Amino acid sequence: MPAGELVARAEDIASGAAVRVLVGGYPVVVARDSDGDLHALADTCSHGQVSLAEGDVEGCAIECWGHGSQFDLRTGEPLSLPAYEPVPVFALAIEDGAVWVDTATITNDAALT
Repeated sequence: MPAGELVARAEDIASGAAVRVLVGGYPVVVARDSDGDLHALADTCSHGQVSLAEGDVEGCAIECWGHGSQFDLRTGEPLSLPAYEPVPVFALAIEDGAVWVDTATITNDAALT
């Protein structure tokens, strides 16, 4: 069994889609990029208190609907202003179609807020 919590079934997240889940009470966005890969990031934009799960996924980026900042799904790095701080990216594992997210394992240098 992978570390973290079971959050979804992989087949339930379509390409270009994002879903908001809670892992240990912490809001996480799980998104599928245009290549079909799944990613888990902190769900709150680093620029403001806006849910990233409500934004659009294009290519390998998710856009904050509030101010238009885009974040790389792989690295959490902002790709456009006004955000300039990355969002945390979490370890994600898929086992037998089940998606697990481990918020204790941050894969980039971003800090939890």
